[in-house]
Amino acid sequence: MNNMQFDQLRLRLLQSQEGIEELAEALDVSKMRENIETLEAETANEKFWEDLENSQKVLKQISYLKNKVAAYDKLRQDYEDTMVMIELADEEDDLSLLDECTLGVENVEKEISAMSIGTLLTGEYDSKNAILTFHAGAGGTEAQDWVEMLFRMYNHWAESHGYKVKTLDFLDGEEAGLKSATILVEGINAYGFLKSESGVHRLVRISPFDSSGRRHTSFASCEVMPEIDDSIQIDIRDEDLKVDTYRSGGAGGQHVNKTESAIRITHIPTGIIVACQNERSQHQNREMAMRMLRSKLIEIKEREHLDKIEDIKGNQKEIAWGSQIRSYVFMPYTLVKDHRTGFEIGNVNAVMDGDLDGFINAYLKALSLGKLEN
Repeated sequence: MNNMQFDQLRLRLLQSQEGIEELAEALDVSKMRENIETLEAETANEKFWEDLENSQKVLKQISYLKNKVAAYDKLRQDYEDTMVMIELADEEDDLSLLDECTLGVENVEKEISAMSIGTLLTGEYDSKNAILTFHAGAGGTEAQDWVEMLFRMYNHWAESHGYKVKTLDFLDGEEAGLKSATILVEGINAYGFLKSESGVHRLVRISPFDSSGRRHTSFASCEVMPEIDDSIQIDIRDEDLKVDTYRSGGAGGQHVNKTESAIRITHIPTGIIVACQNERSQHQNREMAMRMLRSKLIEIKEREHLDKIEDIKGNQKEIAWGSQIRSYVFMPYTLVKDHRTGFEIGNVNAVMDGDLDGFINAYLKALSLGKLEN
């Protein structure tokens, strides 16, 4: 009986081989290896370090390509190791290895799926870090609690995918939760995956803040933009900026800073406001806030297909409140449904713990087929 079980695992693994070959073609792994060699040869040139800006770009590109190739090589190695384990276990008639062999096959299938989704990330800024900003909608404490739940959900998703998360800004709710918060998710393709999350998120549940136990509907917006570094030039005039300083720690939070090191910048022509309070100094907070402003301006310019930054008009806060993208229902049944793709999951608690890959993958697939706008 066990031979048949190992045979089935072997067949499943063999079916994965086609996916691995398709990935090699889609990623153009051989071309990436050539590019790494060419770029590394460039670093050996004695004049390489004279242009520091260019050398940093080249080193970043080498690191990016090496990570991609290493992930593909690991997939091939995992495939081969799992196949060897199945063959040995079958030969030795060792049923105790069945679970380990099954897990090995499942891991290879998951890796192929994840890397295949990665090949859909072809946007100019997809490889960048992501900046997420959350705002509570109408509804007071209930909506502010919803912001904190989303804040936690995205932190969990990012950490489970090996991304580093940094809180840049937050404003405590009056009784509970957060009025607003901004996080930076650092790692390759963070923006490519998280761009699917931009929009209004709707919560339906029995409110823990309602003594009558009534059902409430709350809204919160999530804005997602790529972190744009200094390598992309964008002209922001000093006279277009209003800069305010304030004490860190949100609205009377526990971490109140005695110095006014937090920075809030308003871009007067567009009404865009960015803030940062969690860096160590006012200078660092200002630097991060300016980076956020650049990112926001470029994200709007790209999204609205504008020729110049100067073409951005009006108060951009309204843009963040576009149509709701997803509903999270806790009562009278449990369901999380994406209104753009139709993808849904019944386990709302798993989603709140960061299980968002199904939603992200469905969005990226629909985007690649031209069914959605980027």
